[in-house]
Amino acid sequence: MKPIDIGTATWTTRTTEGIRTGTWRAALPRHIQAPSPCHAACPVHGDIAEWIGQARAGDLRGAWRTLSRHNPFPATIGRVCHHPCERACNRAEHDEALSICRLERWVGDTALAHGWAYEPPARARSERVAVVGGGPSGLSAAYHLRRRGYAVTVFEAQAGLGGVMRDGIPAYRLARTVLEGEIDRLVALGIEVRCGVRFDDTAALEALRTSFDAVYLAIGARRRKRLRILDYAQPWVMDGAQFLERASRGAAPALGRRVAVIGGGSAAMDVARSARRAGHDVTVLALERRDTMPAQAEEIVEALEEGIVLVDGAMLLDATPGADGLHLRAVQVRAERGADGDPVVTPVPDSGFALAADAIVTAIGQDPELAVFGPQYAFERGLLRTDASGATGVPRAWAGGDVASGARFVSEAIGMGERAAVDIDRTLRAAAGEAVEPPHAGRGAAWPAVTLAAINLHEHPKRPRAASRRRDAAERLAGDAEVQLALGDGEARHEAARCFSCGTCTHCDNCITYCPDLAVRHAGGGYEVLGDYCKGCGVCVSQCPTGSMTMVEELR
Repeated sequence: MKPIDIGTATWTTRTTEGIRTGTWRAALPRHIQAPSPCHAACPVHGDIAEWIGQARAGDLRGAWRTLSRHNPFPATIGRVCHHPCERACNRAEHDEALSICRLERWVGDTALAHGWAYEPPARARSERVAVVGGGPSGLSAAYHLRRRGYAVTVFEAQAGLGGVMRDGIPAYRLARTVLEGEIDRLVALGIEVRCGVRFDDTAALEALRTSFDAVYLAIGARRRKRLRILDYAQPWVMDGAQFLERASRGAAPALGRRVAVIGGGSAAMDVARSARRAGHDVTVLALERRDTMPAQAEEIVEALEEGIVLVDGAMLLDATPGADGLHLRAVQVRAERGADGDPVVTPVPDSGFALAADAIVTAIGQDPELAVFGPQYAFERGLLRTDASGATGVPRAWAGGDVASGARFVSEAIGMGERAAVDIDRTLRAAAGEAVEPPHAGRGAAWPAVTLAAINLHEHPKRPRAASRRRDAAERLAGDAEVQLALGDGEARHEAARCFSCGTCTHCDNCITYCPDLAVRHAGGGYEVLGDYCKGCGVCVSQCPTGSMTMVEELR
């Protein structure tokens, strides 16, 4: 064979396809769909990277459809969610977490503004499902069941639907036009609603269960916790939930000029801020230190801006009425969570102090009323016991929301409603003799959630998070206008562009462009790695901006 002079150009009329170099490798790249950490943290398991990608591309209606696969209340949740997705966001380790919650509000508000409606069910089924409770969990279950074709009837004890979203969240956080718009759109799917219907005894609830093919119990938690040291028969003591219900109807009770609110959660902040809007001077006593209070940090900041005094790490000892009002004795404490999750409170020696007030409003939580359930139901730690799908173990009965969970977040309740609806659907279809697929494990469940190390940060220059904007304190206190202002269209698009799209391919073609062996090609709407030519160098993986390529060990 004649040697080749490497200094001379060499030409061939053949291709390199016959030179199969793939046997050199020990691992092969693979194009995957993997869950983003925000998806894993989301209580409704929303496909966050997908809908943000659609919004980024200008397809807001598609983004809304993707959002509402799991959540029928995007405009509502975009205002009130505790957004654990943002704490999980990979971008937080790069510059700042994505403002997912406000992007959800943007998409949800756009849907309401354009009057977008849900498609009617593709098929009507004969089975009937009763939903007891028209709060977030019950309405979520009703929505997902109706979209699957079931005849759904919602029974609600109050005069209107919404539960805590209507009675417990003030209008300055959730405008009533937004809530009503999303409820009306859901009911328009063909859900029957019966308000003012209360199931107060076991026999009535049992009769309902046996007359429907399935029942979802989402009665909430309306039994108010009370401080033993206070006499609630006194006119100067009021429960926080009762105060919020009256305030939400525009009839906040007159309590005197100085109001002390006991509690450190979101409900306590809502009570305090509603009382402030009613003209009271408000002091909040919270067991926890400010940085560990259950209330969201932004709620605390906004409350302080509105002139509310926060006394954190403190416990009320007693209250004595006098000619000039109430004399409150309190003490500084160290509050920690015990092994069982309950607070363990230790008074700090010699730290007692006094406060003056005209009324006390306690917002220390609520429990479900379990007496209505029959002996066949099981209970645990003051809750109705269910499995992960909401099944109670009683035939035809599922449950969720605050009656079965201590989480007390609207998004958690919505997620529980969906999971129960999916299980009810599978159970009823199996009973009808239909083939039932295994439970869906979730988006990209075969792969672990994408970490920051999998993201090619060279494709993502640092960009500031969209600034949070809210009305000034004086304007807030003048009425019930929403405190937090929406992102403008340009701001929202800028924020959507910051998303890494973790685990969701954006079809940028980096894997094709950078492959030194031309071993990656388009296939089936994604990418295929040609094993005959790939040497396993991992360049395509390192250049992927979304973590959608990974190396898989080959055992040969």
